[in-house]
Amino acid sequence: MRRGYFVVALLMSVRVLAQQPGVASKPPMGWNSYNCYGSAVHEDEVKANADYMAKNLRYGWQYVVVDFLWAYDNPPGSLIGNPFQKQLQDGAYIPWLAMDAWGRLVPNTNKFPSAFGGGGFRPLSDYVHSLGLKFGIHVMRGIPRQAVWAHSPVLGADGITADRIADTTSICPWMNHMYGLDMRKRGAQEYLNSLLKLYAEWGVDFIKVDDIARPYSAAEIEGYKKAIDGCGRPIVLSLSPGETPLKDSTHVVQHANMWRMADDFWDSWKEMLKMFDYAKSWEGVGGPGHWPDCDMIQIGKISKRGPVGPERYSRFTEDELVTHMTFWCIYRSPLMLGGNLPDNRELENKLFSNEEVLRVNQEGAAPRQLYKQDGSMVWVSEAGGGAKYVALFNISDAEKEVALDLALLGMKKVKVRDLWKQADVGVFKKKYSATIHAHGAILLKIIAI
Repeated sequence: MRRGYFVVALLMSVRVLAQQPGVASKPPMGWNSYNCYGSAVHEDEVKANADYMAKNLRYGWQYVVVDFLWAYDNPPGSLIGNPFQKQLQDGAYIPWLAMDAWGRLVPNTNKFPSAFGGGGFRPLSDYVHSLGLKFGIHVMRGIPRQAVWAHSPVLGADGITADRIADTTSICPWMNHMYGLDMRKRGAQEYLNSLLKLYAEWGVDFIKVDDIARPYSAAEIEGYKKAIDGCGRPIVLSLSPGETPLKDSTHVVQHANMWRMADDFWDSWKEMLKMFDYAKSWEGVGGPGHWPDCDMIQIGKISKRGPVGPERYSRFTEDELVTHMTFWCIYRSPLMLGGNLPDNRELENKLFSNEEVLRVNQEGAAPRQLYKQDGSMVWVSEAGGGAKYVALFNISDAEKEVALDLALLGMKKVKVRDLWKQADVGVFKKKYSATIHAHGAILLKIIAI
């Protein structure tokens, strides 16, 4: 029985690798626990979302990511918001984070019981992999303050302890668990190397490093990239949160697979409008292995256990939900679902299961804004064979006609297919136009004839 389990897991893994060769050669697609569980997701909930993805979301969906403070034992009252530790008179911290002898955080066994006995995330990772999916975790930049207090030795750097490599002036403004690393010090890179070797042993395929892109911590980003390159396992490196500085675009392309353009995105039309501007500013930067990230998809049941607002289905209207998915796809942002998948209704499943729409994200090329004026916005990307993917948006507050001059695409006579409806629309000359609801969108494939 056990042997059969691993044979199935191996075959599933081969299938996933065949879909997406290389590291983030296409925008990563998956689920992340933060928007529905904040800092308090439990192992059974991660498994339930993985099960749902494997059964119901076929095309492209791969990653299952445990976000935010998996080493923290959420005490009463800490389920919503950002948990802090308290420092005692002797300098110790409570609650104590789950940590090994080398100052490396490990899963809290109250949340992740399969980690009991020192297995870390390996049992959960094995479970996710057995479904043909990939496994990821969130980490905070730097080194735990409690490791500094405990003078934890650094694996691979004889005689060096955590207090000698920490930059105690480099702190996260919204959580007090970590210090930054002084990458000039011997032992700092060795500490990151030991982290990534541990994550590789756990079978981690994706790490989201927080508090690293704003302010932009170039030396530590380089350290994570070097540690990943040496860990013996392909791992996606995601940087968070934004706004990642545009001036560092060359550096981030060289060292990260995805990075946040903005701060946390939630289910607000005002934030959607702002995201269009962020995306325009990063236009032309994304490509195989490196993707500007619009942040997680705010569709479905969110904030079940915090972190922002009451438990709810997304506040976006149905038209805004279509705009949300359409823009993330035409722009080729990573697609990370934020809602609790087992709570999906038919509406969510239709948005996440339209293969023709998802192909725009996975197979399009060179997305660019064609124009934005008078409440209309049009984006286009290459569909191969001379065809184009075109997204028409009505970003005004009233129903209106959005027009496309085919000459802007270098086309005269075209065949048009509506990808959301999965239906051919017809043949058009010189111009295509459609009446679109307020805050709505249409996604097309246009083929010259």
